[in-house]
Amino acid sequence: MSREALEGLTAYWEGITPERLAILDTVYAPEAFFKDPFNEVRGLKEIRRVFDHMYETLDEPRFAIRQTILEGNAAVLVWDFTFRVKSWKPEVTRKIHGLSLVRFAPDGRVDYHRDYWDAAGELYAQLPLVGPLMRFLARKMA
Repeated sequence: MSREALEGLTAYWEGITPERLAILDTVYAPEAFFKDPFNEVRGLKEIRRVFDHMYETLDEPRFAIRQTILEGNAAVLVWDFTFRVKSWKPEVTRKIHGLSLVRFAPDGRVDYHRDYWDAAGELYAQLPLVGPLMRFLARKMA
């Protein structure tokens, strides 16, 4: 796979906005697969729904791609995701560190996207009621 497809994907995610979701089909194949700790969907309509929901629940979500690795038609993107949850008070900017494994179709669009990140340690541990329990369990398991 060409470096240009990976650079295009990186630019898309670093510049993602609600308006840019309208051109999702230029980056993802029609029957693309997407999975993260909360979702497992197939097809542009369902992928779009996942990211529409992101904008409904989060303020200022931003991806910063820190590293990319390309081999054949597959790539790994290491990223930081910063955001504020609209319903959480006080409004504090949160950060999740993760990576995405993607595969490109012959036309250069993504046909497989799997996100890996620590939902328990980086998200649940920050929740007011669940957080103390998650941190306690992490200490006990260490």
